[in-house]
Amino acid sequence: MAFGRRRQADEPATEPELTDEAEAVDEAPEEAEEEAAAPAEGGPWDSEDSFPELQRLDFGSLQVPVAPGLGFQVNFEATEVDDEGNPLDGRPVAVLVQYEESAMQLQVFAAPKRSGIWEDVRRETAKDITEEAGGQTQEGDGPFGPELLAMIPAALTEEVLAEMPQDVRESIPAEFIEQGWAPQIIRFIGVDGPRWFLQAVVQGAAIEDEEQWQVLEDVLRGVVIVRGDAPMPPRDLLELQVPKEFSEAAEDEDEENVETFNPFERGPEITEVR
Repeated sequence: MAFGRRRQADEPATEPELTDEAEAVDEAPEEAEEEAAAPAEGGPWDSEDSFPELQRLDFGSLQVPVAPGLGFQVNFEATEVDDEGNPLDGRPVAVLVQYEESAMQLQVFAAPKRSGIWEDVRRETAKDITEEAGGQTQEGDGPFGPELLAMIPAALTEEVLAEMPQDVRESIPAEFIEQGWAPQIIRFIGVDGPRWFLQAVVQGAAIEDEEQWQVLEDVLRGVVIVRGDAPMPPRDLLELQVPKEFSEAAEDEDEENVETFNPFERGPEITEVR
């Protein structure tokens, strides 16, 4: 489905984040036994479910299937900065699954016991995109239920163009370069589970390329969420960890990289799983 184009250039929009909300922790009274709607048939799975055995990377609260051609990266958020604002330490907040020209970011949050949050998150995300990022959104139904398709103007500054591979830069229509921005299409998928909410943000060729999307869809259907028993406020991120395979990959590259690893730079990562 097509989106209209804005006439003026804009700064690149950041991906909308879930807003904090003053809610009680998600431990409901004993008499309230009604839970959130079950995930789409075939997964994602709760760790208490009977799910198919697959080779998965253990990211703590997320266990993500591996398959040929997939790359994985952990995204970090700064928790400590120096006097100049440079990050000194951070925590893992998302898992990025890469396949060919496509990427899917996975994040998992705590949710109330009695209801899901995807409907509210979807509405808030659409509002942020239209009012703050100057984009457009459209709701639709996908294999996991209601989802959101967004167009966000992405700036094409000289610095951005200079960092692009030559073949990518040459493939950009001249009109986009002249106006200084290009439409970026992003697909937001949400799954409400028992006391958790999983969000997948898809970008790249998989938006239109069915073959690449099918690979990412299979990954999403095979994800296992380990919620844990600890009470948490709704919308708090569930804890992620860096898999041991990442450390082993860094050691194979260069033992010194383990000591000087900067989590805010690319790597160490598993670039391909066969």
